[in-house]
Amino acid sequence: MTKTLKTFRRIGLTALAAALLAGVTAPAASAGQDRPELQKAAQEFVDAGFGGMQLRVRDERGEWSGSAGVRELGGTAKPPTNGHFRVGSTTKNFTATLVLQFVAEGRIGLDTPVAGLLPRFGLDPRITVRMLLQHTSGLFNHTGQYHPDGTVTPGIPWAGQEWVDKRFHTYQPEELVRLAVSKPAVFAPGVGWSYSNTNYVVARLLVEKLSGRPFADELDRRILRPLKLRDTLSPGAWAGMPKPYAHAYYRYENAGQWKTIDVTHQNPTWISSAGDMISTTKDLQTYFSALQSGKLLPAWLLAEMRVTHPGSESLYGFYGLGQFTQDLGPGCGTVLNHNGGVNGYGSLMYSSPDGSKTLTASVTGGDSAKDPLPSYPAALNKLVRTVFCGK
Repeated sequence: MTKTLKTFRRIGLTALAAALLAGVTAPAASAGQDRPELQKAAQEFVDAGFGGMQLRVRDERGEWSGSAGVRELGGTAKPPTNGHFRVGSTTKNFTATLVLQFVAEGRIGLDTPVAGLLPRFGLDPRITVRMLLQHTSGLFNHTGQYHPDGTVTPGIPWAGQEWVDKRFHTYQPEELVRLAVSKPAVFAPGVGWSYSNTNYVVARLLVEKLSGRPFADELDRRILRPLKLRDTLSPGAWAGMPKPYAHAYYRYENAGQWKTIDVTHQNPTWISSAGDMISTTKDLQTYFSALQSGKLLPAWLLAEMRVTHPGSESLYGFYGLGQFTQDLGPGCGTVLNHNGGVNGYGSLMYSSPDGSKTLTASVTGGDSAKDPLPSYPAALNKLVRTVFCGK
C-alpha cells in the first residue's frame, strides 16, 4: 500500500475515504461562463468511479460552478450545483475556528491544559488546546487507530456491514471520548503526530463548556448567521438531508458479495464535530474565503493556524491548527485546505492565503465496480493545479 493510501485510511476518508464577504473582491460570475478545463477536471472524478461531482471555483475570471455524473443512480440528471452534502472532516476546520475565537477573546489559551475544563474524562493533564487542534495530543482515535506497521486497533464501527447495520444509531460525544481514553495513548502528549477524530470531539465539548450552549447553537451564533450560511448546519442526530441534493451511495463487500446502498440519510453522531456537518459548495466557499481573509480570526491566530507539524505530511500538505498548508511549487504558491469524507460523500475546500481564490467541491459515491481511491490523488492534483496554477 502506498503512503498516500495509508494516509487516506489514517485520516478517515472512507470510499474516497479508507476515503464572500466584503473585502475579498473578484469579478462577478458570468452566466454560462465557459470553463472547459474545469468541466473536464470534474468529469475525471466520475471517470475514476465516483457517482457524481459538483464543483465551484472563484478566481480572477469570476465564479464558475458545474457538475458531472448523475444525481441519482438510474437517472440522467446531473448533480445540482447548489446541492447539499455531508462535508466529513472539513467540519474540523469549523470546529477549530470556533475554539480559536475563544482564544482570540482571551477566554482560553492555545497552551491551556484541557483536563481542568473537562475533568470528568480523566484526560492527560499535559494535553493542551493546541495539541487537540493539531493532532499532537496522543489521544486514541475513536474510529480506529491505524498504526505505522499497518495494524489497526478497532474503535466504533464506521465501515462495512457493521456500520450499515448501525448507520442510524445515536452516539453521545461523551461516550466517544470515554472510549478513546479507555485505550492506551498513541504517544505522550506533544511528542508525535497522529490524526485522531477524538481530538475534535473533545474540542466540541470544550466549546460547549466555554459557551454554556450546545455546539450547534454556538456554531450558528458565531459563524453561520454572521456569514449568512443558510445552507450549512451541524445536524446532531438528524439523519436527513435538506433539498436539493445528489444521492450518495456506499459500496461494500460482505460475505464475499459486493453491495451498494443509498446512504444519503445516515446518523452522523459517530463522527460528531470531527465530521458531521452538511453544507454546499457556495457556503464552503464563502466560509473559507472569510476565514483566510481575516473576517473570523485576528491575523496572529491565522498565522498560528498555518504553523504546521513536520510529522503530518500527506497528500494535502502539512497539518496546522484545523487545516493543511500545501506548497504547490513555483508558479503556483501556497494553498490552505481541509478536505473530508464519510461513507458516500467526499468534500474539497481550498483557498489561497488571502481568500481571493477558492475551490470547493463534493463527490458522491456510486455503484461502479471501479475503486475510485487509486485514481483520486492524480485527479485531485490535476484539479488543484488547474485552479491554482492556471495549468
